[in-house]
Amino acid sequence: MPRGPDEVRAQIKGLLPFVHTPFVSLAEVDLSRFRQHLHWLEGFDVKPTCYFCCCGTGEFWSLTLEEYYSLIRAAVEEVGRRVPVVAGVGYGTRLALQFVAAAEQAGADAVLVFPPYLAGGPQEGLFAHYGTIAGMTKLAVLIYHRDNAVFRPATVAHLVERYPNVIGLKDGYGDLDMLAEMRRLLGEDFLLMNGMPSAEMYAKRYTAAGIRPYSPGGIEFVPEIAWAFDQALARWDEPEIDRWIDGFYRPYTELRNQVPGYGIALPKAGLALRGRPTGGVRPPLVDVRPEHRAQLGALIERGLGMLKT
Repeated sequence: MPRGPDEVRAQIKGLLPFVHTPFVSLAEVDLSRFRQHLHWLEGFDVKPTCYFCCCGTGEFWSLTLEEYYSLIRAAVEEVGRRVPVVAGVGYGTRLALQFVAAAEQAGADAVLVFPPYLAGGPQEGLFAHYGTIAGMTKLAVLIYHRDNAVFRPATVAHLVERYPNVIGLKDGYGDLDMLAEMRRLLGEDFLLMNGMPSAEMYAKRYTAAGIRPYSPGGIEFVPEIAWAFDQALARWDEPEIDRWIDGFYRPYTELRNQVPGYGIALPKAGLALRGRPTGGVRPPLVDVRPEHRAQLGALIERGLGMLKT
């Protein structure tokens, strides 16, 4: 049975792994490698408190409904007994509801609702879109706050009042004053997450603002480094936090910014460099260029070396 919204909210803490989708070829999902990857992430001393599947890192926009169902089902079978599985949903309202239904059937515990496809709308339109989705499911609902879905705090408060299964918000917008107002209106129980690109670069500011959970940039291919950084953040060891930012996360962010879509392509290249190939990315993304792959390899080597110092 899926976990209820309150249980999901209580379990989501710290690092929030967003899992990539392996491909045999551009035409075929590699479910076997997907399962193997989840087991690999489970094999470290510190374990994730949840898994976000078929989201941005998972190339949601490229998946058919059948592929989506099979991936969410595999995640539930592999890790769902221990922690919540959160499934990405998106597009327009009617299509988003089809993905919500597939997530429910596959056994997911929650959905992360992406901004509506392309079109922007006023606050009442966002309320109608997200409210329709929340009203059609018993699953926990998380808002992805970014781009053409930037919510005023009062709109979020209205959604939570009307739909109690709306339990939190992943912030990709970066306005901490806005988030503070949401916290004031909704209280400490409402889950706020740092979902900025290269979230580690913002982690000190978000943590100081009382927002601890975040989506890590490197956990897919260097989970050891992700955990080391997170542990430094948990004990607020500023010299160690800064050592990781300067030694790994800032150069990784600079590399990520070289080409649009590298936030998704780089983890796959990193896994290949570590002997765990998972295929390339689907268009319109492109695979990592050879010169950038070499830079990533050197950065991985440096980061793993930092663990020993």
